[in-house]
Amino acid sequence: MSSKADNAIKTTYFSILVNLLLAIVKWLAGFFGNSFALIADAIESTADIFSSILVLLGIKYSKRPPDETHPYGHGRIEPLITFMVVIFLVISATVIAYQSIINLRTPHEPPKAWTLIVLGVIIIWKEITYQIIARKGKELNSSTLKAEAWHHRADAITSVAAFIGISIALWLGAGYEYADDWAALLASVLILYNCYKIFRPALGEIMDENLHINIVNDVREKSLNVAGVMATDKCFVRKIGMEYLVDLQAVVSPDISVKEGHDIAHALKDYLIQNIPDIGNVFVHIEPFSDIKSIKPL
Repeated sequence: MSSKADNAIKTTYFSILVNLLLAIVKWLAGFFGNSFALIADAIESTADIFSSILVLLGIKYSKRPPDETHPYGHGRIEPLITFMVVIFLVISATVIAYQSIINLRTPHEPPKAWTLIVLGVIIIWKEITYQIIARKGKELNSSTLKAEAWHHRADAITSVAAFIGISIALWLGAGYEYADDWAALLASVLILYNCYKIFRPALGEIMDENLHINIVNDVREKSLNVAGVMATDKCFVRKIGMEYLVDLQAVVSPDISVKEGHDIAHALKDYLIQNIPDIGNVFVHIEPFSDIKSIKPL
């Protein structure tokens, strides 16, 4: 768990650095290039910096080992931090939409042509950053890193919207100066949509929603490889932080001793942890075959 958390922390530092550099570039290009779509983009990137810091603090906290008051560890901080990231995104989208509406009612000059070059570079770099962090989020099984990755994808989307808006304003000329502001307004809607995509899995995680059927099936199948396990009955899986906790009923012969049942339970726990990635712990309850009315199929 510690090495995974350390890896996630390094990824988050990378994310903070990217957001800081791009926020500076966007603010300068938006101000001197007369583009509110770029300024809107800069607002989101600035919010991203603060949300990335939250992600960093959350991951550092989640790596703490279990203690007396937190026997299951501190991994629940991950979805909570994800909720806070979503709040930052919603605030960013609201500010962008509000300012876009004001700009649509205020005459202004079209953006500068060179801002398209800046946006083109930003879009490519943001998509690369998204791919890097999304891959790490999947590899480390971190909902917080996945949310952080979507932050970068949302940023790339707002940059694409800005690119389209500025292009329309420049190519079509007089009367289309507001395309830049419409692009910023569209970007705010896209950000809100991404908020839902980030929020929904984190909500399921914190509510222990049954989202891990593939792991349940894997646990049932591999359990039969352990000597003494005849079948499995109830199997529940919950995600805490970057790991899964499994509650499993293992069916054994009613003729064995308590000591033998105890040894089977330990062997089963060790086997599952060693052979199924991301399982942090397994709580095994031994059931004699005669007490099970209906064995759960694989």
